[in-house]
Amino acid sequence: MRIVLFFSALLACLAAVAAPNDPATLDRSTWPEQLSSPALFDVASRAQILMFAHLLLVSEVLDEPALKKRLGLKQINMAAIDAVRHRMWQRLLTSYNAAQQSCEQDASFCFYVEDMDSLQKAAGKFRVADDSFYVRWAEPARAFNERYLDEQLRLAALLPQTSSEIQLMGDHERNGEAFNDRLFLLTFDGGPTMAQGNTDELADYLRKQKISGLFFVLGNALQARLDKTSMPAVRELYRQQCVGVEGWQYRSHSQWQDWEDSILRSVALVQNAVPDNYVALFRPPYGQRRADSAAFFKAQHLQVALWDIDSGDVTGKLSAEQSAQRVMTLMLLWRRGVIVFHDTQDKARTALPWLLKQTAESGLGWQDCKEAFR
Repeated sequence: MRIVLFFSALLACLAAVAAPNDPATLDRSTWPEQLSSPALFDVASRAQILMFAHLLLVSEVLDEPALKKRLGLKQINMAAIDAVRHRMWQRLLTSYNAAQQSCEQDASFCFYVEDMDSLQKAAGKFRVADDSFYVRWAEPARAFNERYLDEQLRLAALLPQTSSEIQLMGDHERNGEAFNDRLFLLTFDGGPTMAQGNTDELADYLRKQKISGLFFVLGNALQARLDKTSMPAVRELYRQQCVGVEGWQYRSHSQWQDWEDSILRSVALVQNAVPDNYVALFRPPYGQRRADSAAFFKAQHLQVALWDIDSGDVTGKLSAEQSAQRVMTLMLLWRRGVIVFHDTQDKARTALPWLLKQTAESGLGWQDCKEAFR
């Protein structure tokens, strides 16, 4: 099996170098079934987990020079990559254990998995036969998972010089790993937009769906909205939703000399403008923050709220539907987590309704924004 994995790793390395560095997305129409029940969600989830696990295993065969070439980087942090791989394996085992609970209802992609060793054995042997009902999905799924894995390994490789959502820096930081199975939190970055913009439409849509989202606002954008409208109008905008802070400007808080003031000014403004909606959470732009910032956040009684599932909507490389399809595929993979959209992007207005429609009968739950990180 090691020989097979070696040649798979070599081919993946060559393909990755040749491929454009776009966010991974998967055409969900290649999957032959609708996710019209919890059991069918589990079937798609098991397939997604096993495909990703197979490619994760393949990547571990590569030595450091080969991995540098595959990721397109001159220097990589192998210790960080190994730590991220280890955490991924733990999450994959948790996800597969949950997904296999419905194997008596539908045995597709059910393998004997009871521990890490058996999961890795199943992943090593995993393939979709040429005559399989799911064969149209196999190659697009392989390409998606390979590219998504490279996205994550590249984030790990750049640590600690470039911080990101790939790593928690202490017990003051949170993501969706601790959520219950099938539970997701919708979050939105970069707003608010000006009146009657995307933020208004998204917040209104969520209220109609009886879902609470978590909106991370920029201080300067919120101040501009207040200046053009009024405090009562802003409170109506975020009615039944939650509001955290993203700093005063959308810029990295890892090297910015005034990063503390950026956060404090934003917190004060949000607490004054929408006190009933405020939650003591900071979302770092680009996921970048200082490694020595824990004392500041604890002193301010703030938590850092990261994400597990990036929609890729801000890159300009994906359409709204591609962004939604990416999110849906990652929901199948991780089975829980914090989803990030940007309410400054038109894509979220189309992607979110598509996503909710496609998963409406899948047995998923949407985390209450007030309870998410308590």
